[in-house]
Amino acid sequence: MHVLIRENEKIALKKPVIIEGFPGIGMVGTICASYLAEKLDMELVGSIHSSHFPPISAIHDYKPVSPARIYASKKHNLIVLFSEFVIPAETVYGLSSAILDFAQQKKASGLYSLAAIAAPEPTETIYGIASTPALSATLKKANIELIREGATQGVSGVLIAECAARKFPAANLMVQSAAPLDPRASARLLDAVGKMLKLPINTADLVKQADTVETRMRQSMEKMKDLHADYKTFEQNPMYG
Repeated sequence: MHVLIRENEKIALKKPVIIEGFPGIGMVGTICASYLAEKLDMELVGSIHSSHFPPISAIHDYKPVSPARIYASKKHNLIVLFSEFVIPAETVYGLSSAILDFAQQKKASGLYSLAAIAAPEPTETIYGIASTPALSATLKKANIELIREGATQGVSGVLIAECAARKFPAANLMVQSAAPLDPRASARLLDAVGKMLKLPINTADLVKQADTVETRMRQSMEKMKDLHADYKTFEQNPMYG
């Protein structure tokens, strides 16, 4: 399925780190990625598009923006991608392939997917899957527990398998979560990511304002869902045609 990654501003970075976060368990990926973009004062440089994405624009700071966005920071040599809507199943393979192509074009030093694992009683452990032996060793040194057997799904699941096939350095980093929206688990994951990648990210605000973040994220997701449902209804019952 065709997916377009559009750069509105040319990203001139040297072997950047790329972090992606898409909706999933606990909304951890989206919460982490959007928090990074905000707290590291990253610049909005592009967006991600597909004919199968919901026809929706998000409004942030009075400005209409794509709900699937790309941010970059020259200071931190970092690119962050995330979406505020759940990626349609029919687009997962196309999006995963487009992200990896994008990472290779940018000669990224590594591609990191942030997500969560469902657990009734979450622990502090951070789990990881790596696409190369060298990156596996890096995760071990960072006290991230490697998953030996199991399965992973969605964009991050397809992406890590494709990265392994292309021998591209990538890792899925995951925290346990038992909540539909989990800012606190997101903070635990960001603490580990920041330490490993040497990013100066302070998660104090994320923990302190967890209830506010959860409410804002829930309202945003519900709005996206409502708008998409209204559009589908309009498609099926047009006034004219």
